[in-house]
Amino acid sequence: MSRPRSALGFDFGMRRIGVAYGLPPAAPRALCVLKAEGGVPDWNRIARLVEQWRPDCMVVGMPYNMDGSDGELLEPARRFGRRLEGRFELPVHGIDERLSTRAAMDSNNRKPGEDIDDIAAKIILETWFNEQQSRRENLQESQQENLQKSRTKDGATT
Repeated sequence: MSRPRSALGFDFGMRRIGVAYGLPPAAPRALCVLKAEGGVPDWNRIARLVEQWRPDCMVVGMPYNMDGSDGELLEPARRFGRRLEGRFELPVHGIDERLSTRAAMDSNNRKPGEDIDDIAAKIILETWFNEQQSRRENLQESQQENLQKSRTKDGATT
C-alpha cells in the first residue's frame, strides 16, 4: 500500500480562494484565504505555501450544480487547477465540492461576514482523503477476493 499523500486543498472563487493542508491520518487544517482578482490569485503567495508545506499533490474543489450539471465556476476552477499543475509540477486532482461551503458555514465558529473559504477547502480535502481511503479499501478487498478465488481454484484442480 502506498504511503499517505500530503495535499494542499483549494476552494476556488473569483474573489477568494480558500486553502487547507492535510497529511493523513491527521485531519486537514484550514490555512488561509487568498484574495483573487477575476479568479487570478497571488501566485507568489501560493508558491510560498507550496514551499512551506511541500505537498505531494493538490486538490481543487469542482463546483457542480446540485443536479450534477456544470456550475458557472467549473471551467475557471479547472483552469486554476491546470495552472497549479503547470506552475508547480505537482499532480492536481479535482473533486466535487457540492455543499462544502454550506458545510463550512454550518460547522465554523466564525462571526457573520468572516471568510469561510479556508474551512470549505478543509472540507474538500477531507472528502478527497476519505475517497482515497475508500478506493484503497475497495482495492484491498478485491485483491483478497481474487487471491481467495485463486486458492480455491488451485485447491480444486490438485
